[in-house]
Amino acid sequence: MREDTIQVGSSLLIKVPNGDVRPMKVEQNGTINLGKFGAFYASELVGQPYGLTYEIVDKRLKVVPPRSIQEVEETDATNELINDGQFVQPLTIEEIETLKKSGLHASEIIKKQIEQHANYQLKTEYSKEKYKKRKEAKYSKSFTVVEPTLFNVCDYWFKKDQNRLRDIRPDALSQMLNLANIRPGGRYIAVDDASGVVVAGILERLGGSGRLITICDIDSPPAYPVTVQMNFRKEVVAPVMSSLNWATADEDYTPSMLMPPAEAPGQIKDSQKSRLNKRKAVANSLMQTREELFAGEFDGLLIASEYEPFSIIEKLTPYVAGSANIVVHSPFVQIVTDLQNKLRDLPQYLGPAVSEVWTRQYQVLPGRTHPTMNTSGSGGFILHAIRVYDDPKASSVVAHRQKKKARLEGTSPAPADSGDVTPSNPDSPMVRDTPETPALDSSAVSNADTSGAEASGDVELGSL
Repeated sequence: MREDTIQVGSSLLIKVPNGDVRPMKVEQNGTINLGKFGAFYASELVGQPYGLTYEIVDKRLKVVPPRSIQEVEETDATNELINDGQFVQPLTIEEIETLKKSGLHASEIIKKQIEQHANYQLKTEYSKEKYKKRKEAKYSKSFTVVEPTLFNVCDYWFKKDQNRLRDIRPDALSQMLNLANIRPGGRYIAVDDASGVVVAGILERLGGSGRLITICDIDSPPAYPVTVQMNFRKEVVAPVMSSLNWATADEDYTPSMLMPPAEAPGQIKDSQKSRLNKRKAVANSLMQTREELFAGEFDGLLIASEYEPFSIIEKLTPYVAGSANIVVHSPFVQIVTDLQNKLRDLPQYLGPAVSEVWTRQYQVLPGRTHPTMNTSGSGGFILHAIRVYDDPKASSVVAHRQKKKARLEGTSPAPADSGDVTPSNPDSPMVRDTPETPALDSSAVSNADTSGAEASGDVELGSL
């Protein structure tokens, strides 16, 4: 799915000594600036594997070998006699700055501070280790290139702004992918309003084999920012993923027809021909994606949306195969419990169950393994159900279209399609999953014009 080494144009997550993670992009002949930690030429990283630690020396990079975990021997020392006053460290800030400007290595500066620290020998071994780490975070000019795995990228975005991810932590995302049985070669529908974290997880598990159709509420292809840090190759993702909006995902939608130019064929400029051919290709791609969606028999439906999930399930379940998994994530427990109550009353959903995602991180060090002092409160709530048919000969799409045709003709549908979902009101609004938010009509994405039809085809992977 991605290159094994860093390339020009790759998006990186760089972890600096104080623990912060910063997003950077490798540009040709560019310079990456890490503030007080130094700057270096971006070309130094090209061709290097992910996960290495580097030290910055005159804008050049030197690989730092990994350090092994050292056993800390317990002693009888305590911290009760330590008085950290202003005279404990006689080395002043001005003297430290002079040492830094002279080019003295960070380890030598830390060594001088330890030698002149009045109470350093009174500290416990654990306190000494913490003191060294604090000083390294302050003076060290090193960094680590974080490997862009799904866990690392999701963890970075969750810590950066968990609201944009709708409280989807890495452990919550893993549960969603497992419950939906995402696997190479599978075909899935995703409604992702969580910055693309669900889409990124599906794409990684598909591994370039399978199909993914995403549904969004904008005319243009959605820009999933989480997928940028994953560094997926465009040629791998392009055949796998396509995108529709809610208007083009409606069977009643009629795409605008491309009007031929008024000029005679010989008078059309080459640039106009190229533009028309591009628009025609996008329109054809849109129609193919629509037909693929309407053909149905998808292996799963994953929803992490700001809209009320039952209306989404009503609309998309006809395209989901029997025994397929339906997974819905929400940061609010009321949303999934209300959805669970609705699905229990419908025979076409088996075993709708709600689970709360919760985890605790641990510090794992010799003699110092314990839970971290701070942890996130919740990773949201997940509902899982299985799509079933009452009639073993039924097909989701056939039954859905028979019901739709019967509704339009005003007759009763054939008895063979009992077991499929038909929206109780085809024009029912899709509302956001927070009580105070006004409803959004399912036709809010209006019938796009030709330019809208262009943008609603296959995802332009330049945004990934």
